[in-house]
Amino acid sequence: MTRYAKPTTVEEALALLGEDRWRILAGGTDFYPAQGTKPFRDNILDINGLAALRGIEETDDHWRIGARTTWTDIVRHPLPVAFDALKAAAREVGSVQIQNVASVAGNLCNASPAADGVPALLVLDADVELRSAKVVRHLPLGAFILGNRHTALQPGEMVAAIRVPKPSAVGASAFVKLGARRYLVISIAMAAARLVVENGVVADVAIAVGSCSAVARRLAGVEAALRGRSVDAALADAVLSAPIDELSPIADVRGSAEYREHAAREIVVRAVRAAIGPGEGKVAA
Repeated sequence: MTRYAKPTTVEEALALLGEDRWRILAGGTDFYPAQGTKPFRDNILDINGLAALRGIEETDDHWRIGARTTWTDIVRHPLPVAFDALKAAAREVGSVQIQNVASVAGNLCNASPAADGVPALLVLDADVELRSAKVVRHLPLGAFILGNRHTALQPGEMVAAIRVPKPSAVGASAFVKLGARRYLVISIAMAAARLVVENGVVADVAIAVGSCSAVARRLAGVEAALRGRSVDAALADAVLSAPIDELSPIADVRGSAEYREHAAREIVVRAVRAAIGPGEGKVAA
């Protein structure tokens, strides 16, 4: 017999998770489309009553984003400019109606290669706080999402929050998404870039690309090629010639593998240029 529960405290939710297997319902924007016309057979744990899991707070060491925080919450909350890529990604999640209810943690747990929020969180060095009735653990986002629709979430666990360390919440960032149309579209490729520019030189950089591999990836070769370079037109050439071994694009109805790889380089250039901004020199695509 299928069970339905809507706990009002995190402790109650964790106790339920420890005693049975549940399918967690948060915003529900992917939950119901994935269910389709099939009858419900899984136990459903509705966490929409857990107010403690929604909201953004600043601690001494981290910015902490509660698991139930919506994309609209991200857009509206005052955050450092390093979060601009995440805010831009938030505006690309479905429609405004979806952004109003879809949760940040749901986007991660859904583990789609095209999840809009993942590249922007990767460039912020985000980690995922996992809680069970017995233990709290933290995993880097790159170690949490293991593959298409596959995460490191263990039985009895739920995502409680996403944390961004303060040392990574610096610099400026940008997000670029390429799709077949402007809104309500699964991306062909997307890129996030976060740069710290000091005295006209790239002091630090983080680049991530989504929709071009089974999970979104940081591009270590591109980062290494940009770090320490002057902010000028040659920066774009460095992006276009740097190794991107992390990507393994596929061909599907949205684009060929070859097109995706070329597109990924181009949108990384655009994201880098947008993150640098007009006041820090010119980066030609």
